[in-house]
Amino acid sequence: MKNIARTALFVAVVLLGQYAVAQPPARQKQETKKQQAVVYEVPLSERAKSQYPTNETPSEVVWKRDIYRVLDLEKEKNASLYYPVQPTGKSMNLFTYIFNRILDNSIVAYNYNMDGYESFTADNCVNPQEMLENYEIYYETGEGGVLKVNPSDLPSNEVLSYYIKESYYYDQRTATYNQRVTAICPVLHRSGEFSSEVVKYPMFWLKYDEIAPLLAQQSVVSSSYNNVSSMSLDDYFTKHCYDGEIYKTVNLRNLAINQYCKDSTAVKKEQAKIEKQLEDFRNGLWGSQQPTVASDSAAVANDSVAVKAKKEKQPARAARKKSSSEAKANKSKSSSSKSSGGTKVSVRRQRR
Repeated sequence: MKNIARTALFVAVVLLGQYAVAQPPARQKQETKKQQAVVYEVPLSERAKSQYPTNETPSEVVWKRDIYRVLDLEKEKNASLYYPVQPTGKSMNLFTYIFNRILDNSIVAYNYNMDGYESFTADNCVNPQEMLENYEIYYETGEGGVLKVNPSDLPSNEVLSYYIKESYYYDQRTATYNQRVTAICPVLHRSGEFSSEVVKYPMFWLKYDEIAPLLAQQSVVSSSYNNVSSMSLDDYFTKHCYDGEIYKTVNLRNLAINQYCKDSTAVKKEQAKIEKQLEDFRNGLWGSQQPTVASDSAAVANDSVAVKAKKEKQPARAARKKSSSEAKANKSKSSSSKSSGGTKVSVRRQRR
């Protein structure tokens, strides 16, 4: 019995020693997997999160209009979203940046529906692997099922435009007129297999409030004349540095502009009409007060100028008045001297 007990105790000690020796490598392997899974994650402090609230457009606003624009990356103002096409160090364009975030599950992409409207629901989320296969993007699967795409295999050069959704609204609680981007969609431009005609493929929708904290971490060059000038991608969209044409609005008939306009001329007129409607609404919010304030200030300025001019003119007027009085006095004096200075002749009839 004693031998059996000693043997059992010896086996237990050996097994415990093996477990103690094997534990650190297992932990190291687990930590390595964890680090690989969060390569692109950017830790945000509570203060940073508070600077990028995920609050949507208030539902109780008295007026709101949603606009869809297309950003042509061949335009100078939109070039910041396209260059550099291939990453150079920490510099990369918008598509490369957000695509890497989708692959490592840092952000969620949503399917582009046939009607063109976005749906930010859990059942409409994009499967990254299916997306890679649908657009024929070469990828590899690493440890733990992590998807890897070589930068040279990314179709960054083929993303030549973006769809964005803007929300214009008047918040009566703060008495402010706001314009904000609410969604972004990269559009892939590819030529057909048997024709040179370019076909556009909207890839997916991104909810701007979800990606804003990450966009604030990536800078882009904002000027072709000063390569040191840069801003974050979040500032680029928040400050509306882009240039885009309206292609659709949220309307009752659910139609894009080119669906109810006959030709390109009618489309241009409709786009200008919508832009003017937005501008007129903005100017009309405080239109009854702003001109009054402006006219009052102008009146005050004009009064001050008039008073100053009046003061400057007073000496001249006084001088002219004085010279005029002196001239009159001299004239009367001269006439009186002439009348008094001559010899008075008294003619009397002599009596005969």
